[in-house]
Amino acid sequence: MDKEEILDRLRTVEDSRLGDDIVSLGLVNDVTVDDRTIYISLALGAPYSPAETAIAGAVREALADADRELSLTAQVESNEDLAPEEQVLPDVTNIVAVASGKGGVGKSTVSVNLAAGLADMGASVGLFDADIYGPNVPRMVDSEQHPEATPDDTIVPPEKFGMKLMSMAFLVGEDDPVIWRGPMVHQILTQLWEDVEWGHLDYLVVDLPPGTGDTQLTLLQSLPLAGSVIVTTPQEVALDDARKALRMFGKHDTPVLGVVENMSSFHCPDCGSEHAIFGEGGGRRFADEVDMPFLGELPLDPRVREGGDTGEPVVLDEESATGDAFREMVENVADNVGVVRRREHQQATR
Repeated sequence: MDKEEILDRLRTVEDSRLGDDIVSLGLVNDVTVDDRTIYISLALGAPYSPAETAIAGAVREALADADRELSLTAQVESNEDLAPEEQVLPDVTNIVAVASGKGGVGKSTVSVNLAAGLADMGASVGLFDADIYGPNVPRMVDSEQHPEATPDDTIVPPEKFGMKLMSMAFLVGEDDPVIWRGPMVHQILTQLWEDVEWGHLDYLVVDLPPGTGDTQLTLLQSLPLAGSVIVTTPQEVALDDARKALRMFGKHDTPVLGVVENMSSFHCPDCGSEHAIFGEGGGRRFADEVDMPFLGELPLDPRVREGGDTGEPVVLDEESATGDAFREMVENVADNVGVVRRREHQQATR
């Protein structure tokens, strides 16, 4: 079996999100054949994404009867023109920011469960709590371990549920308020991501504070984001603020991976009926209005609150419908990261 025959078979593998076969889309980086092995490099950039896992599986199926072993690798090109030593967090494949236009919509809950869900899928994950003034991620994962300093004055982050963690809450007293102006926020944020030994990560999930202030601008101007997730609740007052967050990312040319509607409905355990306490369908309508992917509806469930208070992310609960809803959201985010990275590859290699 030669290279041309292999490419012919790969033309039968479709990327349903980009709407063509992987050869025509330029998603086959290289094909090399020797006496024993077929080596194929694919332009896949979202590790453990169900959609990209399916593409790799279809490649294996297309070559199942080949007379050689198959070796698949993945690498995407981007428009980043900096040398590796000049890049911020060069060992982090995908940085995903979770944002909201207002507080109280469950943004940290989404961040924690997104990171825990990705780690549970098998990805190497970091979770960076960028809310300087109100950090609460350590409580939400019940992390009692604190970061350690190395002789080189770098920080080794603690781990929980397979995630590496960093938060301002690790560095100040439990009840101490953080009273800083913008320049100090910029300085400490830069130190928190540059001086941390994250190691290789498939995903770094960044839990932003609510709003569109100094923290968000520092991050957007400093980190190469793969994309952002907008969290809202169904009611109009939350959607108004979600639009502001969306415009913020648009002004900085940051891809938006989609919209998550949190607290979408309450299932009454006593009467068995559904109650739309905060309205109904607002997140989906907003996503349709701004032509963004809708990542899922997350129910208003006491188990979510309990999981946040006790440090057990509900996404890890395989016995509940709420856990299923969070896992669907995680898979949709990973799939959309893959879409963004594959499109970046196409643009960079044209």
